[in-house]
Amino acid sequence: MAGRNVPYDTNRDIRGDFRAEIREFLGTRRARVTPEQVGLPVYGDRRRVTGLRREEVALLAGISSEYYTRLERGNATGVSESVIDGIARVLQLDEAERTHLLDLLRGANTTRPPRRRPAQQRVRPTVQRVLDSMLGTPAFVLSGRLDILAANHLGRALFSPVYADPVRPPNNARFVFLDPGATEFFRDWDKVAGDTVAMLRAEVGRDPYDRRLSDLIGELSTRSEEFRHRWAAHNVRIHTSGMKLLHHPVVGDLDLPFEAFPLGADVGQSLLTYTAEPGSPSQEALNLLASWAAADEDIERSAPANDSEPTESAETPD
Repeated sequence: MAGRNVPYDTNRDIRGDFRAEIREFLGTRRARVTPEQVGLPVYGDRRRVTGLRREEVALLAGISSEYYTRLERGNATGVSESVIDGIARVLQLDEAERTHLLDLLRGANTTRPPRRRPAQQRVRPTVQRVLDSMLGTPAFVLSGRLDILAANHLGRALFSPVYADPVRPPNNARFVFLDPGATEFFRDWDKVAGDTVAMLRAEVGRDPYDRRLSDLIGELSTRSEEFRHRWAAHNVRIHTSGMKLLHHPVVGDLDLPFEAFPLGADVGQSLLTYTAEPGSPSQEALNLLASWAAADEDIERSAPANDSEPTESAETPD
């Protein structure tokens, strides 16, 4: 789904896309679970697959081999929660993976026509005021496709390398895979890259009709071999908390715990905040960054308004 940088086809077989995604997703999940992990005996070295066979998944999940094969091919009409639970247990799916599977199965059995390109998401003024009130905390609003829709002043200072790209809105995924400076900015770039792809993969499962998301996946697939390789793994992740290891060009290294909070009134948007341990070198660096950002505020205010900044390529008529 959106694996190539091709023009968006409003007549494409969305259900077929979903069925292919189900087949590849379940296939990659089967491949990572060995018979020994689920208590199955192994006789000799004649297995032709690295993980579980379809019939083994079916046996352990308590369903027929024929039914599981149809399901893996995307024919999931009327599949029950108990069947999904059984498959999730056998394949050792975590919550993000189980949710992703449900999204794919739902999409494979929907006849809803593709939507047109959605309007660019906006951040409500009240949410922006919340961001601006968080004076000592870098804070952002992200979209599901990892656009930075809004930030407070310290957030813009922290992610100044991302904002250096003239395309608006800035996009974390584009920065991670297309900007050569990303490997220096993210000290744990390999983990960040994997998490970024996993979040985009989950978002595609939730809303495959989003043309902007489809275009982004196509661009990254075309321009980044690293992205293509990771995309093929079909990993998904819900990204709500963790630690970011950054190297900022002005203040150096920062180790910043983060928390992400879904904005219930704004579908697809989340509030992302970074903090530092009190008294730590990271807190000192964050304080220094705040001073640098304050000194730079006049330059920030004199910059062109957002509507005059370069944006993503113009939309083509549907």
